[in-house]
Amino acid sequence: MLHDLTNKTALVGGSTQGIGWAVALKLAEHGARVVLLARNEDKLRAAAAQLPTPAQQQHTYLVADYAQPDQVAAAANAFLAAGNTVHVLVNNTGGPAAGPLLDAQPDAFVAAFQQHLINNQRLAQAVVPGMRASGYGRIVNIISTSVKVPLHGLGVSNTVRAAVGNWSKTLANELAADGITVNNVLPGATQTERLTAIIDGRAARNGRTYAEVSQEMIDEVPMRRFAQPAEIAAAVAFLASPDAAYITGINLPVDGGRTPNL
Repeated sequence: MLHDLTNKTALVGGSTQGIGWAVALKLAEHGARVVLLARNEDKLRAAAAQLPTPAQQQHTYLVADYAQPDQVAAAANAFLAAGNTVHVLVNNTGGPAAGPLLDAQPDAFVAAFQQHLINNQRLAQAVVPGMRASGYGRIVNIISTSVKVPLHGLGVSNTVRAAVGNWSKTLANELAADGITVNNVLPGATQTERLTAIIDGRAARNGRTYAEVSQEMIDEVPMRRFAQPAEIAAAVAFLASPDAAYITGINLPVDGGRTPNL
């Protein structure tokens, strides 16, 4: 199996829809036991039942709201305390609301840092000891191409994503000697509910149609289309696999060529 993850356990955040769900599917296809993490138990239960089991692995889920970092950490620690090890951690959650930076209130930054940076930190602290003990560890953060080039109209997101990018690089350097890799996947415009909401918002603010705004965004992409979530997931699966053992501390754009080579 290409990028074989048999006998590995992967904890995937925000994994009942969008990119998170695509990542969960892909890792399960490669043999990983997937632990879904999100706030809606009904959706989690339904999603876990749909995951493939090519290695006869048993998938499960944890219920926690990313707006409550203590809740997220408690769920992960309870799972680990039951004798489980997480070999692959995929940090992923929904992005902050769109809008100009100057219009953002301080509590928007606090909430975004909690949801992204603080949860990433708490989860890494929880899973790294087990990664060290097992001799295998992969941390993959789903961020945004705004880590390289800030995106128009996403002021809070641009700020927080950059912080997560630098957190990740620092952690990658600290864990490299343990053979634990830490990498970022930077999706471009991807066909998800969040993209739909962003396009709707821009269209409403500027008195334009959804189709006009959508086409304008597509025209900025050399491949002339939006990404599919499965294409982001494929990059995550590679970085999570043994094949990527000597790759750490990188930002990997998956954006159809839109981001400049900085």
